[in-house]
Amino acid sequence: MSKRNSQSAKQAARERIRAQQEAERKREKRKRSIIVGTSIVGVLALAGGVSYAVMQSNKPDYWDDAKNQKLVKPANTSGKDGTTVVVGKASAKKTLKVYEDPRCPICASFEQAVGPTVEKDIKDGKYKVQFVGATFLDNNIPGEGSRNAMSALGAALNVSPDAFLAYKKALYSADNHPSEQDDKFKDDSYLLEVANEVPALKKSDAFKKAVKDGTYDRWALAMGQAFQDDKDGVEGTPAFVMDGKQLKGSDGKNAPMSVADFNKAVDTALKA
Repeated sequence: MSKRNSQSAKQAARERIRAQQEAERKREKRKRSIIVGTSIVGVLALAGGVSYAVMQSNKPDYWDDAKNQKLVKPANTSGKDGTTVVVGKASAKKTLKVYEDPRCPICASFEQAVGPTVEKDIKDGKYKVQFVGATFLDNNIPGEGSRNAMSALGAALNVSPDAFLAYKKALYSADNHPSEQDDKFKDDSYLLEVANEVPALKKSDAFKKAVKDGTYDRWALAMGQAFQDDKDGVEGTPAFVMDGKQLKGSDGKNAPMSVADFNKAVDTALKA
């Protein structure tokens, strides 16, 4: 090979090396650009996700919006916002205030054990009952079932006081009342399923529509607020008040949970 050819070959080899090195530098540059671009997109996506999550957490939920709904008072109510619910004979001289939260398991225990006694007392005219509906467990646990069940109870009350009492009994029954942690009452379908046990509600299209439409959702919120604003010093459920004094069981601290304790507390209050 001539010297000229040898130099040309060497020059060509150097050119190929430079070209390969340049190509490699370009590939590395593109790779870095892709990585940086992907990282930026990832950061933006993460930031967007966090932003979205923050927006969602700050977004008012259904029950916040329900505060602005038109207040529809159920029939058979009185007082401010229709939150006074009194059942019983007008001739009954005294009124027993009964405080209950639909999700309250202790309320369910009371209703199952002592509920029939209260029903009989109402029919006999021994006293009237004013029901004060609480919904605080939705905040404590949390959930929606107390408010949703209260709304459905409003729909039942709109049918009749008897339908209201029968529906309340069905909701608190051992077969239907969920555990405290199970927010089963948030589902309209379940509330309607339980209502089928009450003939007056099973055949009432107006009741079913009111539950599905949330007609008394705003009223349910008003009932919960009425419990908070109550002046009798009640802090939990169940609770019972007559003539401004809370009824206590045999321990002198808690609400009466047996028929014997309840009758004794009520009879004492009636004589006072």
